Amino acid sequence: MAASRKGTRARPSARVRRRRTVVGTIALVVVLGVAGTVTAFALAPRATDAAPAATAAPSSTPTPTPTPLTPEEQLLASAADPAACAVSFAGDAIADAPMLQTQGALYTGLPIPARDGLVFAGWYVTPDDADAFAVPARVNGSDLVACTDQRITLHGSWMSPDQNAAEDARIPILMYHQFTANPAGESGWLRGNYAYIGDFDAHLNHIATTGFYLPTWDELSAFIDGRLFLPTHSVIVTDDDADQTWFDLAAPLVDKHKVLTTSFMITAYRQDPAPNAYVLRRSHTHDMHQAGDNGQGRIVNWTVPEIVADMEASYGVLGVKEIMAYPFGHHNETAKEGLRQAGWDMARTIEPGYVAIGTDKLALPTVRINYGMGLDALINLIG
Repeated sequence: MAASRKGTRARPSARVRRRRTVVGTIALVVVLGVAGTVTAFALAPRATDAAPAATAAPSSTPTPTPTPLTPEEQLLASAADPAACAVSFAGDAIADAPMLQTQGALYTGLPIPARDGLVFAGWYVTPDDADAFAVPARVNGSDLVACTDQRITLHGSWMSPDQNAAEDARIPILMYHQFTANPAGESGWLRGNYAYIGDFDAHLNHIATTGFYLPTWDELSAFIDGRLFLPTHSVIVTDDDADQTWFDLAAPLVDKHKVLTTSFMITAYRQDPAPNAYVLRRSHTHDMHQAGDNGQGRIVNWTVPEIVADMEASYGVLGVKEIMAYPFGHHNETAKEGLRQAGWDMARTIEPGYVAIGTDKLALPTVRINYGMGLDALINLIG
């Protein structure tokens, strides 16, 4: 009996086996519970972890489109000159683009619109002035540019060809030469050329204070063509030769009275800048103010190519063509053809008369002013 129990391990009783089973089950549950807790702890976010950055919601308001600049604003934006002025044009059937001008300088290159069956009647300060063809409010290249906030609008006007013809305007081109401060005048064969400066002062004062309109040369050209209305009370003032007495005595009075004046300059002899804002420099040829082989001026002795070359030399000094004055008034068909080929539109003679619609542009007449012609003489000639 004893030997048998020593060689064989006794099996636990059923009671003992049940107790072991219960204990093992409890242990397994405990282990699984602990593992679950550890797993859950590992998966939970730590307090030190940063929260994910929030994504900004897209804006629902679009970026506004800049307001386009007006044509006037575009012009001013492109101009570095603080004196720049954007000039706009208004009126029935007026479609001219705005342009830049310079305040304190004369208007340059103002447009002359064209319209079938009508005549342009000029630019005015207000629409009412335009409707009334009010000469005192008419604006052209004889006026200094003056703007408000770098802008101004000019108003155009029209009239019928019959209205234009009914005006029957006759435009005088006054021709002065030299000047003298001596009331008794100068001696010698050129005595008549020397206008007394006191008379010139009175002439300019009359023109400046009695409502005369002062056409520019491009306006005169358009008037001759019947495209532009000029009032009867119009006048153009010119000086031949640009003599020193013109600079010393006459030009200061031009500035004083603010009367647009043209100085015809012989550019081989003088190339002075304009003495003030109201003086236009135009050609009296470059070097044709001399007698040719037959005693007549060079311009009626030279060939067309020679005339063209001389006038181009003059243009090289003055920078403008437009109008010239024949030396000594001499001209012929060869002279005219030379001017055409050189690009000139008009030429002034010394023949007496007034410019009208249809006048030959290359043979414009003039009103000569001689010594001794006082204010009454001028009024008899131009009103």
